[in-house]
Amino acid sequence: MTITPADEARAGLPGLSSHAEYEAAVERLREASRTYFGAGYSLMDDVTYDRLLLEAKAWEAGHPDAVVEGSPTGRVADGAAPVGDVAHTTRLLSLDNVFTPGELESWGASLRRRLGHEPAGGFTVEPKMDGAAVAARYRDGRLVQIITRGDGTQGEDVSHVIGTIVGLPEKLAEPLTFEARGEVLFTQEQFDAANEVRAAHGAGVFANPRNGAAGTLRAKDRPYRLEMTFWAYGAVALDGGAFPPAGATHAETLTAVEGAGVRTTAATPAGLHVVATLAEAQQRVDAIAAMRSALPFGIDGVVIKADSAAEQAAAGLGSRFPYWAIAFKLPAVERQTVLRDVIWEVGRTGVLAPTAILAPVELDGSTVTRATLHNPADILRRDLHLGDTVTVHKAGDIIPRVQAAVVELRPQDAVPVPLPSECPHCGGEIDRSQERWRCAKGTACALAPLIEYATGRDILDIDGLGRKYVDALIAGGEVRDVADLFTLTEEQLTAASGSAKRGAKLAEQIRIAKSRPLSRVFCALGIPGTGRSMSRRIAAHFGTMEAIRAADAAVLQDVEGIGPEKAPVVVEQVAALAPVIDKLIAAGVSMTEPRPESAGAPVDGPLTGKTVVVTGKMTGPLDGWGRSEMGALIEKAGGRVGSGVNSRTTYLVAAPSASGKPSSKAVKAQELGVEVLTPEAFADLVAVCLD
Repeated sequence: MTITPADEARAGLPGLSSHAEYEAAVERLREASRTYFGAGYSLMDDVTYDRLLLEAKAWEAGHPDAVVEGSPTGRVADGAAPVGDVAHTTRLLSLDNVFTPGELESWGASLRRRLGHEPAGGFTVEPKMDGAAVAARYRDGRLVQIITRGDGTQGEDVSHVIGTIVGLPEKLAEPLTFEARGEVLFTQEQFDAANEVRAAHGAGVFANPRNGAAGTLRAKDRPYRLEMTFWAYGAVALDGGAFPPAGATHAETLTAVEGAGVRTTAATPAGLHVVATLAEAQQRVDAIAAMRSALPFGIDGVVIKADSAAEQAAAGLGSRFPYWAIAFKLPAVERQTVLRDVIWEVGRTGVLAPTAILAPVELDGSTVTRATLHNPADILRRDLHLGDTVTVHKAGDIIPRVQAAVVELRPQDAVPVPLPSECPHCGGEIDRSQERWRCAKGTACALAPLIEYATGRDILDIDGLGRKYVDALIAGGEVRDVADLFTLTEEQLTAASGSAKRGAKLAEQIRIAKSRPLSRVFCALGIPGTGRSMSRRIAAHFGTMEAIRAADAAVLQDVEGIGPEKAPVVVEQVAALAPVIDKLIAAGVSMTEPRPESAGAPVDGPLTGKTVVVTGKMTGPLDGWGRSEMGALIEKAGGRVGSGVNSRTTYLVAAPSASGKPSSKAVKAQELGVEVLTPEAFADLVAVCLD
């Protein structure tokens, strides 16, 4: 089934009703472009800008005699980009946009009219990078000059960034002369690193990767250098040279550029695809859209081009964009909105978690009113104020996050986000020794959510002990930690639940919980970073609580997934919980993890040596199974649980989507040749391990 992107740019267009409104819209567009290209920040997000631009285009189409001189609708970079004084080898144009499959078909019909026949050379499909377009000139194998797009005819010389851009080597293996054209941007990892460097130098953080890349290209007086990345989407001959080969298709050109040592869009996870028809191109658009949230960089669309050089030449160029290429815009994953408030909550491990309360904004198909702020250090680093206009990012299932404030739009009455002086839950002291602040009481502060978590499914499985009863037991002083659960009497449980029948049932559930394997008991302690999967690994590795308690940080790192940062934290927490662990032992709670032999399971299971990734809702015999249960099943069958699909993945377990839209993991599996199993097929494969 074809994915139809949320057509936000066209949704609810009111239209311009007068020439005055049209002129005002043009001025808003110009001002937005001037601030973006000139000052490095955005007065409006892409969706707002695209809507306004479409309104202006619609007015001009209906009033061709009233178009203002120099309208931004027909100029490269809206005519606002710094032009510079370096002439381009050939014009470096923008791309026109479509937003729906129907509009892509209309573009295809337009291309057919220009060619006078059906395109015979096929189409290429590649990601549309959300960065800054540049032309990089190589002479005799050396990178000698980098030029911005400018007005498409000439641009600025930004050669001072040579040596800081991954994918643009300063020297090639062969003495080739040509001009690579492509996009410079920050990957998410580079963007985070750049903001850390800027904060360390007292500079404001970038609002988003795209603005950051544009500003970094032009900055010459910074006391630091920031790494960026380049991907070529084309190339032209320079100084009359013969590279790339004359008449080469678009795909052949990029292959030649990549062979020369310059990174191209073909090297991205989304890749470069050659297809015969626009229907196939639409399928590739859908596939790239599905993997968007998993990409290490931002994209705002997918580019479709006529592959044949002859057909490109026949279709020709407009004043602003080529007629043989189009950008299929994807739903926005970044918008601007207002930061109204910040609330602080305490997690089950005592961590203070700030959440941004936002003015509602439509983002990636949903209305966003809350976003993560990570920690107090992050808030200070981003210099966030209540009342700020902030950029918010969300893609796929990723939790929305606040990127940064648009400081230039900060109202006069804005105040810095207040940081808590005491624990927002218990009023006690705060441990500020790390970036993530914690209540000094640790897990004792958030005892109710910790107990509720510990008694839940796949951990202690004390069915029926809900939050209401937990609160009553804590209020009465009967429960001060998780170990106290195992000393509760039937009378105490009856009083807390208000029913003798419920009290007796809860007492039986707690008795059964004493025999849970060590992995579940260890998970119930609530040590940061030791959820269900990690607790199973730790318990399987050491076998007994005694061995875990004896392990130092170096030994703990032998457990897969525990690195040098996490290991000392786990060791420290295990030591701090010694009284609780002693009480658990005294209460008769199991402190061992069954080995496969003692559990009656075969040593060599059906998944031995295999890595399995699970995604989506399970069906059939596994209906209702969650991640933890699936993880336990995979490990019981001898396999390893993977978090993401890669070359080491053996199986992806995924139920077919009701909408027909493939998940990003399913798309990745298809590209890597990873076998995709339905939950029913997987259940058959591991049937011997099912209880």
